[in-house]
Amino acid sequence: MRYDAIVIGAGMAGLAAGLRLALYGKKTLVLERHSRPGGLNSWYRAGGYHLDVGLHALTNYNPAAGRDAPLNRLLRRLRLSRAALKLAPQKESWILHYGAKLVFNNDFACLLDNAQARFPGAADGLRKLAAEARRHYMEDRFFTGESARARLPEFIAGPMLREMILMPVMFYGCAAQDDMDWGQFLIIFMSVFEEGLCRPEGGIRPIIDLLTERLAAAGGELRLRAGVHRVITSDGAATGVILDNGEVIESGAVYSSAGWVETAAMCPEMDPAGETAAGAGAMSFLETIHVLDRPAAQLGLDASIVFYNNAPRFAYRKPEAPVDLQSGVVCVAGNFGYETPPPFEQVRVTHIANPDYWMQAPDAQYHTAKDEWPVRSLAALPMDLPDFRSAIAFHDTFTPRTIKKFTGKLNGAVYGAPQKHPDGATPVPGLYVIGTDQGLLGVTGAMIGGVAVAARTALV
Repeated sequence: MRYDAIVIGAGMAGLAAGLRLALYGKKTLVLERHSRPGGLNSWYRAGGYHLDVGLHALTNYNPAAGRDAPLNRLLRRLRLSRAALKLAPQKESWILHYGAKLVFNNDFACLLDNAQARFPGAADGLRKLAAEARRHYMEDRFFTGESARARLPEFIAGPMLREMILMPVMFYGCAAQDDMDWGQFLIIFMSVFEEGLCRPEGGIRPIIDLLTERLAAAGGELRLRAGVHRVITSDGAATGVILDNGEVIESGAVYSSAGWVETAAMCPEMDPAGETAAGAGAMSFLETIHVLDRPAAQLGLDASIVFYNNAPRFAYRKPEAPVDLQSGVVCVAGNFGYETPPPFEQVRVTHIANPDYWMQAPDAQYHTAKDEWPVRSLAALPMDLPDFRSAIAFHDTFTPRTIKKFTGKLNGAVYGAPQKHPDGATPVPGLYVIGTDQGLLGVTGAMIGGVAVAARTALV
């Protein structure tokens, strides 16, 4: 069997790229090793509940944005309607940092007013920062090679406010430790603070179902339980794949959402010297989904998302301990503006984790730690948040080991390797990398990245 294009991985980038290629009239096959599509953002059933994996919120909500807004451009290229996504806006979110608090919602003026009240004079700098972000987006300058921490003082004078703004941006899309690329910071800043956050009604599953249905309608194929063992090359160019079961499938082009390092392991021609693995990412997370027996708002937890840090400087790096409880993210799935409220409340608590510990721990130690750290996590939540432990009806936890098992990401690195490849090109002609290591992160960013590479290469 021969295809025009093979896509490795049915995550958000893979599904979006596959759909775009099929819409171009390419005979397209999307291959997924696991039994369910979605990749880093999927769903599963546990304890009688359908639970989302990975999804806190979608970025780039702004419904009033013009045709060139990121989400609108994406939907247009995939021939999807905004109404079909059933997006529910956040109510309000908090940034708690070492005794200071900022509130923001999907109106950028809310952040400006809060910052100005807490840090006089800050609003002008944030406006300039927003203008700089918009300029970079319009010029497609997603990466600059400059340090975000070095550039931020030009716009935000106070160190505390800088840490508060960095925190959500890093948590939502930074693969490097302690710092990030200035261009990438600006794009995520725009996506989170200017365009805003939302959640799809019903969680991530309706979006995955929509993409898979549209892929089939466009003539594309999706095969589950079909992992790729090897990318085949001929005369130095990618010509197909060998599946885990030995089946050979030929193709004119291969698009991999597995990650740069992970793709190089499937295609040694990408890295003849065997040096790529050293560049694997180190940022991974421990996350617990708590199902409550009542809406969180009834307990006094009104925020959609809370980002918090309990030290003067936000430490975004692999911790020495198994989990860093000094900072975290709390996402309350029910605190979004749904037309139909969800059938049960989910509160997701996320912390930076040390992947070495979780990968190397003997099984007995691993399972003990997996039981202990969610308890310690809840005890470490900020005093600003109400104690919801008595309302927990069920909980489930995933670790860096879980992430690696179900996504193949080395170290369970959710955001991939620090070195990004915006154009998706690899040293092997006909082989392209999409998704996390292309550099546009989150559900919206991953889909935009996959579509961009598909569009750039499909007509070659």
